[in-house]
Amino acid sequence: MISYEKELDIDNKLQNCFKITGILNNVFRPQNPLKKTGIKLYNTLALPVLLYGSETWTTKARDARRITAGEMKYMRRTAGYTRKDYKTNTQITKELKITPILDKLLEYKRNWITYLLTYSMEQSPS
Repeated sequence: MISYEKELDIDNKLQNCFKITGILNNVFRPQNPLKKTGIKLYNTLALPVLLYGSETWTTKARDARRITAGEMKYMRRTAGYTRKDYKTNTQITKELKITPILDKLLEYKRNWITYLLTYSMEQSPS
């Protein structure tokens, strides 16, 4: 039997993250020089909501695009750019000095696998 619970989990977490970033976008207008504050709030409020439990996700290309699009929508606005400014995602992440979510997601997965391997080696009968 195939379970789609992980897919629903990703969708729910993305929607919650989008709600938080929408609220942050409404509070912090790009005219204000509050880039650092906006990034800190994003890292404190939105990222943990999205990344909680992400160690066990099987991320599909569709999910990766949605995650990146949501992140860049917020970061583009935080940097004060619109889509018409023709700034690439990498230019914006370098300017704001942030690590993309997908890189953090991979890091979480690597840490989780490392933990599982060390835990299973400690628990194995010798």
